[in-house]
Amino acid sequence: MIHEDMVLDGSKAFWRTLVPRLKAERWLLGLTALLAVLATVAGIHFLVVLPFWIVLAAALLTRSTPSALPKAAKVTAVAGAASDALIPALNALDMPVLVVAVDETVVFQNIAAEKAFGTIPPNSYLAARVRSPGILDMVRETIATGKINQIEHTERLPSDAVYVVRVAPAEIGGDGPWSRVFLLTYRDISQARRIDRMRSDFVANASHELRTPLASLRGFIETMQGPARNDMKAQEKFFGIMHEQATRMSRLVDDLLSLSRLELKSHIAPDDTIDLRPLLGHVRDSLAPLASDLDLTITLTMPDNPVVVQGDRDELTEVFENLIENACKYGQEGKKVDVALSGGEGGQAEVVVRDYGPGIPAEHVPRITERFYRVNVEASRSKKGTGLGLAIVKHILTRHRARLLIHSELGKGTVFTVRF
Repeated sequence: MIHEDMVLDGSKAFWRTLVPRLKAERWLLGLTALLAVLATVAGIHFLVVLPFWIVLAAALLTRSTPSALPKAAKVTAVAGAASDALIPALNALDMPVLVVAVDETVVFQNIAAEKAFGTIPPNSYLAARVRSPGILDMVRETIATGKINQIEHTERLPSDAVYVVRVAPAEIGGDGPWSRVFLLTYRDISQARRIDRMRSDFVANASHELRTPLASLRGFIETMQGPARNDMKAQEKFFGIMHEQATRMSRLVDDLLSLSRLELKSHIAPDDTIDLRPLLGHVRDSLAPLASDLDLTITLTMPDNPVVVQGDRDELTEVFENLIENACKYGQEGKKVDVALSGGEGGQAEVVVRDYGPGIPAEHVPRITERFYRVNVEASRSKKGTGLGLAIVKHILTRHRARLLIHSELGKGTVFTVRF
């Protein structure tokens, strides 16, 4: 006689056949008991339902369960889970990373890579987005050999950036696009390179430029300690010259430090919103005493509508102070300096500074934004120039993603155009 608990256990086991199968023989025993009870209650002989029981038992024994996935399906599932786990990890990195497949297509780029190089459409060929032959050859060699490689690469636009580019294989397995991939990483070493260059430039340039005023100071001090010890008139004259030379060294050091700070952040574009109209008005007013001393006028022409650019107010003020001050000093013979602002309301912003002085010889124009480059050394020093003003202007405009255009004709003056 079959106990009631056996019937219930058999009934439960019947409905659990859709769950991953464990100990199938126990399920079949319970099912046999259940069918026997049902047949007795219904008045049906057990042999009548026996063929149906045999068919059902065979189906249960041969049916695949969710835990009995084929081996290939298991591997594919693992590979998919691995790639899904890698994506947030790669996006958390602060360095650009590209995931490249064996056929040299880009299957993924992280957020840092999008910011640095723009969005790459899925499955695009690497050669269509990376133009460096060195990087492409390195990636192909790693795909062919499986060896890790790295090179140093320099990007010129929008500003100089130096990267250590490394490619390494990453075996994930499976049959999907992530089954065998290669990680192409870009480590930014721009700041380290800039510091090295700044250090060497400072030693070379500063030592050269500071040598003259230091020699003058030393000579005057020795003279005042010796022959002019009791000559009050000579001492008064020498003190004036020494003060001038010390002021020159102070200006030189200030400009070098300013240039160094600009180089460190030249690759970071400013994000403030600046209206150029009040800024140019402020620069003109601040230079009005200089213009009065030089007996010339500064005229400013501006549109009625705002002319807005993305920039740093202090740095742009320094740009236009340098340009207009240079126009006043070196174009003094023309008796006037014209400053014109145009653009705004979606148009391209442009500032033109024009003087009517002697002009710059054509062979000097391409080099006047270099550090310490002077068209006329004596004229520059007599006007208390350090030779760094236009170099500072160039670096500020590079950071602002703007251009400096220079046009000059001998006897007609010079035009500096800042185009945003």
